[in-house]
Amino acid sequence: VQLQASGGGLVQTGGSLRLSCADSKRTFSRYFMGWFRQTPGKEREFVAAISGTGTATYYTNSVKGRFSISRDNAKNTVYLQMNSLKPEDTAVYYCAANQYSRASPRYYEYTGWGQGTQVTVSS
Repeated sequence: VQLQASGGGLVQTGGSLRLSCADSKRTFSRYFMGWFRQTPGKEREFVAAISGTGTATYYTNSVKGRFSISRDNAKNTVYLQMNSLKPEDTAVYYCAANQYSRASPRYYEYTGWGQGTQVTVSS
């Protein structure tokens, strides 16, 4: 089963986007969910993670204070609200589920990778 991220697009520096990621075929609330991003030639980078209940959140330093991860277990959906976007946030964004029930920055601990959604921030 693959998770499908959506909501990307082209935005100017300082703008906002809200990404969504839906999963209809797993016990969604059991999983820590993560958002990652990737640019050509680089390794997939951890952005944020959230616990199954949504009570604990984790962020990479570069997005703290600008991005917010949340989830709606009734809708089997996780969100990434991105504010004050910068050109360096440009990437393909992916969501995935952690296989070990923890918030980890290691992309190989996650499963369910879909195609991702492109976010482009113009300067």
